[in-house]
Amino acid sequence: MIGAMEDPEELTAVDEPVQAEVPAATRMGAVHLTVADLDRSLAYYEQQIGLRVHARDGGRATVGAGGEDLLVLTEEPGARPADGYSGLFHFALLVPERADLARWLAHAARDRVALSGLSDHAVSEAIYLRDPDHHGIEVYADRPREEWEGKVWERLTTLPLDVDDLLGVLDDPATEPFDGLATGTVMGHVHLCVAAIEPTNAFYRDRLGFAVMAGLGDQATFLSAGGYHHHLGANTWQSAGAPYAPEGHARVTQMTIVLPDAASLDETARRVGGTEVRDPSGIPVVLTTAA
Repeated sequence: MIGAMEDPEELTAVDEPVQAEVPAATRMGAVHLTVADLDRSLAYYEQQIGLRVHARDGGRATVGAGGEDLLVLTEEPGARPADGYSGLFHFALLVPERADLARWLAHAARDRVALSGLSDHAVSEAIYLRDPDHHGIEVYADRPREEWEGKVWERLTTLPLDVDDLLGVLDDPATEPFDGLATGTVMGHVHLCVAAIEPTNAFYRDRLGFAVMAGLGDQATFLSAGGYHHHLGANTWQSAGAPYAPEGHARVTQMTIVLPDAASLDETARRVGGTEVRDPSGIPVVLTTAA
């Protein structure tokens, strides 16, 4: 079980949601990261996480599960971990089915993938890791939506993951084939380290139009479109008052929010001041539509 500094979803969320303005179909897109050694990172994401390299051009590569790009990795030789700065806490890869998560966990156990936590959030089951540059990763599966929709503020919590129950959906975890993350895996949510919660809500809720689904006072906030438990998380556990990570650090250089159509993109861009902006902590945010 990971501690509070590793998982800010550990406390029970209590705030009720507010009305969102973004369309319900709004979702998260590719996360752009800098890494110290691209070859090292690609080996990790292919062998440990089970993603595939979609394309590579010199020091830049796109990675995913066979569909749209989920990560864009750019090499910055010598980049240091960005711990203590505003930026990425973790990106979260949502697999289509619970059995896909069980299959991934069986692979992690067999192949000795280093984990930083395993949690049951009531709305989802989640497994946490860190890549070689200390970028946080979550691989998760949602619980059935009817179990939590409309009551995220009551349900969102953290309990130890029942590993035996999860692996029990497989016939034999020891021999279960694994050839990568399931097709259909998407960027389910992104969790940020931010300088302060109030301006973060003012930007993502009041200007961009996400709904606050749950909150932990001045420590964390969870926002979404369409009643999802959260597309965006933000916390101050390690970054209260801290600036965005500067060059020379392995950092998030773009968080992508995908709007369903050009009209909603234009309206949202009008509210936030463009399609390429920075949030109050200095984190780059790009608004786009699906290709």
